Amino acid sequence: MTTPDRYEVVIGLEVHAQLRTKSKMFCGCTTTFGAPPNSQTCPVCQGMPGVLPVVNRRAVEFGIRTALAFSCRVNPACRFARKHYYYPDMPKNYQISQYEEPLAEDGFLEIEVDGGSRKIGIQRLHLEEDVGKLLHEGTLETAQASLVDFNRSGVALMETVSRPELCSPEEAAAYLRAFRAVLIFLEVCDGNMEEGSLRCDANISLRPRGQTELGTKVEIKNLNSFRNVQRALEFEARRQAQALDVGERIVQETRLWEADRGYTRSMRSKEFAHDYRYFPEPDLVPLRLDRAWVDEIRAALPELPRARRQRFVTQYGVPAYDAEVLTQSRALADYYEASVQAWGPSPGNRGDRPKTVSNWIMSELLAALPGDDELAIQRSPITPARLAGLLRLIEDGTISGKIAKDVFQKMLASGDDAAAIVGREGLTQVADEAALSQIIVSVMAANPKAIDDFKRGKKEAKGALVGQVMKATGGKANPALVNRLLEDKLSKT
Repeated sequence: MTTPDRYEVVIGLEVHAQLRTKSKMFCGCTTTFGAPPNSQTCPVCQGMPGVLPVVNRRAVEFGIRTALAFSCRVNPACRFARKHYYYPDMPKNYQISQYEEPLAEDGFLEIEVDGGSRKIGIQRLHLEEDVGKLLHEGTLETAQASLVDFNRSGVALMETVSRPELCSPEEAAAYLRAFRAVLIFLEVCDGNMEEGSLRCDANISLRPRGQTELGTKVEIKNLNSFRNVQRALEFEARRQAQALDVGERIVQETRLWEADRGYTRSMRSKEFAHDYRYFPEPDLVPLRLDRAWVDEIRAALPELPRARRQRFVTQYGVPAYDAEVLTQSRALADYYEASVQAWGPSPGNRGDRPKTVSNWIMSELLAALPGDDELAIQRSPITPARLAGLLRLIEDGTISGKIAKDVFQKMLASGDDAAAIVGREGLTQVADEAALSQIIVSVMAANPKAIDDFKRGKKEAKGALVGQVMKATGGKANPALVNRLLEDKLSKT
């Protein structure tokens, strides 16, 4: 980022996560993504007069689970409030949210940046209902009409507000990545930013370096990817720096990120809290949270991504990059550990099996699956036990690594285990020294130039001869044995 050194960038993120509940926040409507417009609605989520909301217990549980994962203080009581504003996608003209008494406060998320780590404070976490979705006929500016789909209206939403402690767009993107990973591990949100399950608004201000007072903040909306979060904040930091340099006053406002054009534009003047006319929701009593229930949720928390990454490095000896990839989701991390355990410990003190498993998952499995989400991994026909079985065949010399990749594809297509495919298709590696020696003699006789090149010091000539032997055996020859036998015969010519 090229913000002038005389300014300090201050960023805070507001992350909205749709909770993975089967029904909405205050009614029994289903929450299936992609359903026909307005097919998952009822009088409650359409804001009809006379209806009464009922709090979704599972949504509260998910909120508590997330709060505990971020080391937040879960308040013994919380209260819902009405947040008033007018927009076509909100039929009641108010949103049921939380304001003065949120579900949880004062937590943190540890992020890794520039080879180190930083704790970013989390100010509050509260529950609310989502709004509907506007579908414009054309662009937002040129649309002649807009349609409203209320399927999303009332979906359980969790908003988490960070403290203004992020110092760069890069840190903001790192925070959002780490935040998403935690939600996925907790299984409270699928983290799909393209479908809107996870959305982010960013607040950014600049202040002269060394000054403690915060500058005027600007909110940026329409940030639907990690890259867009970083790009939008980089642009806005430059825009504000240029304005301050010429003596302009920064206006508190909401700006929209235009990803295709690479800039932010003014959307509306920023509202203050009193503009929303918050007051306690009269149709819902305050929630009093049983301490035993909170402790039960705490006891069931899974190992979180950062801790699991660190354990993978120390316990299995895989590089930090591998650990980062393998902990993208809880399902993937579970798959990796199950595969390592199915194969068993490395013989002697080699310790190479965990890294081999990691290589195959990253280079073969993730490339073959339609996605790296939980469902794709759980539905994979290559179970951890089957992957371990394939790797066992490579290790004991039954098949070569090259043949193993072909077997892997056949396993994906058929669902059979590796041993059955190898036996059925006759793919067992040729390890008969006498048979291989005859093939090597024939290859050497047919390639005198390669032998001469090798004698003149061209080491690549040996590789060409190995390739010819592998070709003659249909790729079934044991490469290590071929190399040893060929080396022996070349030394005697």
